[in-house]
Amino acid sequence: MISTSCSCSSSSGSIIPTRASAGLTNRTREVALGRELDLGEVREQLDHVRTLRFTPSEIIHLRGQTFYGQSGIFKEGYLETLRAFRMPDYELDVARDGQLDLHFDGLWWQTTMWEIPALAIVSELRARKIMRGMSRPELDILYARAKVKLYAKLERLRTLAELNLSDFGTRRRHAFLWQEHCILTARELLGERFTGTSNVHLAMKHGMEAKGTNGHELPMVLAALARQAQPGDAQALRQTQYKVLQQWQTEYRGNLLVFLPDTFGTTQFLEGAPQWVSFWTGARPDSKPPVEAGEELMAFWKRMGLGDQSIASGKLIIFADALDVGIDGHPPRGHDIVALARHFQRRVQIAFGWGTHFTNDFEGSHPRGADILRPISLVCKISSVNGHPAIKLSDNAAKAIGPAEEVKAYREIFGAAGVTSRPLNA
Repeated sequence: MISTSCSCSSSSGSIIPTRASAGLTNRTREVALGRELDLGEVREQLDHVRTLRFTPSEIIHLRGQTFYGQSGIFKEGYLETLRAFRMPDYELDVARDGQLDLHFDGLWWQTTMWEIPALAIVSELRARKIMRGMSRPELDILYARAKVKLYAKLERLRTLAELNLSDFGTRRRHAFLWQEHCILTARELLGERFTGTSNVHLAMKHGMEAKGTNGHELPMVLAALARQAQPGDAQALRQTQYKVLQQWQTEYRGNLLVFLPDTFGTTQFLEGAPQWVSFWTGARPDSKPPVEAGEELMAFWKRMGLGDQSIASGKLIIFADALDVGIDGHPPRGHDIVALARHFQRRVQIAFGWGTHFTNDFEGSHPRGADILRPISLVCKISSVNGHPAIKLSDNAAKAIGPAEEVKAYREIFGAAGVTSRPLNA
């Protein structure tokens, strides 16, 4: 999709490359990353990423790998482009409020590549900084406690006979080696019920399936382009959220047809969705409480004539926002996977993309304090497209992204049905 969506037509008919700016945002404002981290270390890691190139074996793997049952999803032209690809430059500083000011600017298909490496680097450097002053016995205690807690969570998940669980934890992981430990432990304990990882390198290394879904960036970019080309056309802006799905299904099919409805609000998306959207394999709700979101999706499919039993038509819901597993002495830090599985069992097919609290749960493990290694809510989002603001509204108003006046304008067009404001959870 990225390789086919990085240009647009001007009024004269010429093709204009789409440029995009993106930046890191720490939604946990009380943690001043710019003051906590050594900018030299951050710059060293970012510069190292810019030296990396796709290896021949990685290109071969991408060419031959099957993703969600579909092979050959990358065109040869795109794979050839990856051979010589180099990450674009970045801008790094400390903002006036003490936060890390990290931005990327360039061609859209290039700047988008920074999201996951940038997030993983900052998350791991923060963990390293905190642990640097710990003694060896303290480190032993830290990891022993974290391993016991991880094992207990996976043991509870083993009680779910029909579990479909994937690792979505790369972007906010504690560390690369810890993420690898987590996914290998999960595969050993859960067997075929642990179905893959969003980390393509680890998937290739350990013979797993690489998994993920499309994100908020695509509708944000198409909306920004429409807003720029047709600034007064509210209908054109509303239609971009379906236009991006049309482009996606032109490129992909089967189990890759999972839509993300909440970029500008799930309720308005489902109310205005054309019939063909209901034919997609499933959906990934994000910022709405998961039970509420799942019930709303099932009502949508029923309204579209797919019957009371969504499972009969093979519909799939992928939950991936703020998931966790409650265990004795440790209540879930987010939405409990076991409780969700039991709520929707035999009503619809469900899968889980477990992220932050899978690969970065060290709360209560540090011998000097329970919250010292609490993960933060760190995101990297597109901020502008061809110089025009890119907006995300979300089902949670606290997650809205963009200049206030533009967010307000979008809200007037898309409405606020089903939108609430809730505390952010990593």
